[in-house]
Amino acid sequence: MNFTLCSSSSELRYPFVEGLPCTNKNMLESELFVKVDNFNNKDKNRASNHDARKLVMSSNLMPQPLKGSYVGKKHLQEPGQKLEFVRTLLIDNYDSYTYNIYQELSVINGLPPVVVRNDELTWKDICYYLYEENAFDNVVISPGPGSPTCPADIGICLQVLLDCWDIPILGVCLGHQALAYVHGAKVVHASEPVHGRLSEIEHNGCRLFNDIPSGHNSGFKVVRYHSLVVDVESLPDELVPIAWTSSVDALSFIETHKSDVPSEFAAGSFSTKLKNGSYSPFSHSGKLQSEKVLMGIMHSTRPHYGLQFHPESIATCHGRQIFKNFREITEEYWRSSRASFLRERNFDYTACVQIPHVSRLFTEVPRHRQLVNNEDGQLYRKTSRSNLLENSEGNRSCSGMVSMVNLLHPSNGVKYLKLKWKRFKNLAGQVGGAKNIFCELYGHHKAENTFWLDSSSIEKRRARFSFMGGKGGTLWKQLTFNLSDRSDMTLKGRGFLSVEDAQGSTKSTFLEEGFLDFLKKELLSFCYDEKDYEGLPFDFHGGYIGYMGYSLKVECGALSNRHKSGTPDACFFFADNLVVIDHCSNDVYVLSIDEGCTSKTPWLDDTEQKLLSLKTSATTEGEEPNLQALTSSQCQASFLADKSREEYIKDVDKCMEYIKDGESYELCLTTQMRKRIGEMDSLGLYLHLREKNPAPYAAWLNFSKENLCICCSSPERFLRLDRNGILEAKPIKGTVARGATLEEDEQHKLQLQYSEKDQAENLMIVDLLRNDLGRVCEPGSVHVPHLMDVESYATVHTMVSTIRGKKRSDVTAVDCVRAAFPGGSMTGAPKLRSMELLDSIENSSRGIYSGSIGFFSYNQTFDLNIVIRTVVIHEGEASIGAGGAIIALSNPEDEYDEMVLKTQAPAKAVMEFL
Repeated sequence: MNFTLCSSSSELRYPFVEGLPCTNKNMLESELFVKVDNFNNKDKNRASNHDARKLVMSSNLMPQPLKGSYVGKKHLQEPGQKLEFVRTLLIDNYDSYTYNIYQELSVINGLPPVVVRNDELTWKDICYYLYEENAFDNVVISPGPGSPTCPADIGICLQVLLDCWDIPILGVCLGHQALAYVHGAKVVHASEPVHGRLSEIEHNGCRLFNDIPSGHNSGFKVVRYHSLVVDVESLPDELVPIAWTSSVDALSFIETHKSDVPSEFAAGSFSTKLKNGSYSPFSHSGKLQSEKVLMGIMHSTRPHYGLQFHPESIATCHGRQIFKNFREITEEYWRSSRASFLRERNFDYTACVQIPHVSRLFTEVPRHRQLVNNEDGQLYRKTSRSNLLENSEGNRSCSGMVSMVNLLHPSNGVKYLKLKWKRFKNLAGQVGGAKNIFCELYGHHKAENTFWLDSSSIEKRRARFSFMGGKGGTLWKQLTFNLSDRSDMTLKGRGFLSVEDAQGSTKSTFLEEGFLDFLKKELLSFCYDEKDYEGLPFDFHGGYIGYMGYSLKVECGALSNRHKSGTPDACFFFADNLVVIDHCSNDVYVLSIDEGCTSKTPWLDDTEQKLLSLKTSATTEGEEPNLQALTSSQCQASFLADKSREEYIKDVDKCMEYIKDGESYELCLTTQMRKRIGEMDSLGLYLHLREKNPAPYAAWLNFSKENLCICCSSPERFLRLDRNGILEAKPIKGTVARGATLEEDEQHKLQLQYSEKDQAENLMIVDLLRNDLGRVCEPGSVHVPHLMDVESYATVHTMVSTIRGKKRSDVTAVDCVRAAFPGGSMTGAPKLRSMELLDSIENSSRGIYSGSIGFFSYNQTFDLNIVIRTVVIHEGEASIGAGGAIIALSNPEDEYDEMVLKTQAPAKAVMEFL
């Protein structure tokens, strides 16, 4: 077949294709493919009812700009007309950046792509949707952990790349490596793993890089997340190199912003000129000169492209232009190669596509690859072929969407809530602040069954409101949830719920669908009048307040929990009475909710009298904390660490080996320190901790029946949803101690700001949180208003970023939490694989540490923190969890020191108070 190689002035010409690719169907069980992908043996008797699986329109889930204008119309009126939208099948390799691609394609294509994981569809399914239904215009293969040489890591992608020769395909990172591997190239270890770092890119000017500059100082800088690379010398003739790094060294994010200049193509800067006039840095032997790394390839006769870097990253320049160019490549391909297809497309709507039997975002997903421990405690990958779940009901929504079935018919019955409230202007300042108010109202009787979401660090407007309350109202209750025994994998996510009501009665129930589904139904059962809370400047008006432990990850996609938590996996109060303090205005609010209409407000009246009778205190709050340098770890002496220094450093080495092998980009390794304390004044300890280490997302929780108190001084928000539907995450990655002097303190701050390692950590988690929000937010709405800001607290400086997005109207508050829990800053990326690896390395349950504390308001708003810098007191033992992100740039000794640093403030508070 004749073709012309791409250059800046010429385009790839694809061969004319007549009809459907019959040769592909003959290759389904070909010897060639069995050699490449011998995992493809399937149950030959497996039924495939295509009539029941036909893709259907879901008009209620259309992107708003498309509703009404295209339904029922021809997708393309004239064969030569430009496509009004492009339909992409996005194959997810269990990555944590896939939904960043999803968001980009939703904007570029005009409608969201359909996302399927790499083991959810059979090859027969793929052929059916691509060739019989003509359901998709192109395919994008996501990044992911592992290697394309491992069938369990790459799934169906190899066969798609091998046999779908007449479908435009773009592979990113792992998808790029798969494109090379399936055609015979070798995938090998890179000379240096590069994760969360940037490189300047040169390219040959082909259509994929149209309108994108090239070369050193051109402004084309991309983010890389990879430990493996395609061996240049092994590239077959049919694969053409199209992009490579312009220098040997990768750069930090800050470095790439030091000397940006207007960009131009770096013409003539490449060493070898190709015969068609374009350039490549390869010699005739194929060796990359100056050890530059191959960053892009394309097939010489197929519309297949691969990119080693991540165009979807927040820090990649011109990433959206690349996706736009791929759309234009797709359009041109179909116009030039199969014009009749444009008149035969069966999907003339602009809504998303439903594939009923494919598992979705908020349902249990079958996995073929499992990480198993061998006799030596080392991980190896086990491939098993589990039966795909069939869903003949067809009630699941398109990928990334949430099933709304039963949302309007909660099983727990409808509850009509009525809110009454009062405001007392400037009262907080007159009575000594939040501490005095809490101690007066709730500090008696060991503060049993009380809560306090405490914005004890309010400088620089980090937080504004504090919420406090206790047992007392008629609607009050406590939920205590414990997951089932981890050894019974059929009960994953299920467990026992104990509910204690205001009268002291307790009822236990086994939750087949898990705690988050129960909470979701509870919140959906509330009916209320929005006018009740008009005028309130905060979003918590009553509802559930408590914590979710780290082990609830099994309800959010994780395979299992290796370790059983000693504390309940979730514990919440239903708060029907609460006091709110506005630290900005010093106003105090008292709120009470009840079922039905009542004019009586006994709790409001009684609390008003108590507040007004409080005497003025000399104590003031909200001041900038004194600089506190922690110069030693003596306070740890009486805490017993789960792992010694040597063991922790050995674990860091394990993490770095997994990262080197491409199993993860970043692993957030943790451990615990413990001390027997017996009976003590837990509230007094919390008051001492908040004085020494004030934090914007601090909390006190006392679940007396569980003999459990939580003293939290967290500086990190996990996720918030406000009344306007805005989701916000504020991950922390990068921590350094305060200095002993102002000069030293400023040096430490700058050290953190310009640390290449900390920037890489932060960038990886920012991209992960963008992905998590992208699963539940409107296309194009996810953005990063603050990237890598340094914030200072009493004992540490931290690097913080802010990610926001607009929640889609078809998802609930709990759906948003499920999409992002546990917080990526406590897991690493890709999240699912990283959690599996961490479970195999860590020797005890994290329990409440690494989970979230906060509220779910009855009106579907929530605000949750990340449980760090926290003392958990349970049955006479105090425990403190701490850890840090391990990446390729990590130094094991430094990682241990950082872990210890993070325990010092809470451990010192305990030792000082005892």
